[in-house]
Amino acid sequence: MKIALLSRNKKLYSTRRLIEAAESRGHEIRVVDVLRCYMNITSLKPTIHYRGEVLDDFDAVIPRIGASITFYGTAVLRQFEMMNVFPLNESVAVTRSRDKLRSAQLLARKGIGMPVTGFAHNPDDIQDLLQVVGGAPTVIKLLEGTQGIGVVLAETKKAAESVIQAFMGLKANIMVQEFIKEAGGADIRCFVVGGKVVAAMKRQGPKGEFRSNLHRGGSASLVRLTPAERATAVRAAKIMGLEVCGVDLLRSNHGPVVMEVNSSPGLEGIEAASGKDVADIIIQYLEKRVVEVAHKTSRSRTRGKG
Repeated sequence: MKIALLSRNKKLYSTRRLIEAAESRGHEIRVVDVLRCYMNITSLKPTIHYRGEVLDDFDAVIPRIGASITFYGTAVLRQFEMMNVFPLNESVAVTRSRDKLRSAQLLARKGIGMPVTGFAHNPDDIQDLLQVVGGAPTVIKLLEGTQGIGVVLAETKKAAESVIQAFMGLKANIMVQEFIKEAGGADIRCFVVGGKVVAAMKRQGPKGEFRSNLHRGGSASLVRLTPAERATAVRAAKIMGLEVCGVDLLRSNHGPVVMEVNSSPGLEGIEAASGKDVADIIIQYLEKRVVEVAHKTSRSRTRGKG
């Protein structure tokens, strides 16, 4: 099988591990920098050009698209789909997952447990918005933020109002969420592949920090999931239309609540904490899916709705 791996840096841990896993199973895999791709968009024979050559004869594509290049990265992925190359995660699902507000609305519509979330445009509505989400302390998130950047915990109502006004003054899109105090600065990352949770870890933020991202100094450890947590992660992935994703959960007093669904989850933390070869599981699943769709005229079909 010939696989295209969309990544800007072949030295990244996740990229390296996927290359190793694919090559160990006898596949040909090539790292493609999406920003160096350019496209011929035509109904007769769509093509992708890369550093002067035409990219063709690929059986599958694995997107590892950074948040800052979502627009162009998903355009390249969509072009691969037009060429009937099977995507591990399709472009619509990746785009959907990168919009925190859209994701929250989709998950809420399907009855997935979530922190109470508010969204407003007019500064005059801030006080009522804070009441809607349960008052202070409250979490304020930039919709475009990643890896915990642009996430603020406002401990008092006055602080929350000031932060929201500051973000609105910068014309930034934000959402306001209730603070799940009982989570204790920890969350659970469930790694879902093909509708199954294949690995999970608990991420604990450093003392005094409510964000548990490993990039922010958090630590990872093995965790045993409850049936409710496992079912919630699988349902969230299915609603988002993602074959491979990381679902971030918080343990609240009223059961597991979904914080975010990540379409390009890192492998380093989850493999170290769980001791599982997640990269190999991903490649095995990709093999299975490519064989399943090989007889179909079109290899990619939009999964999920909204």
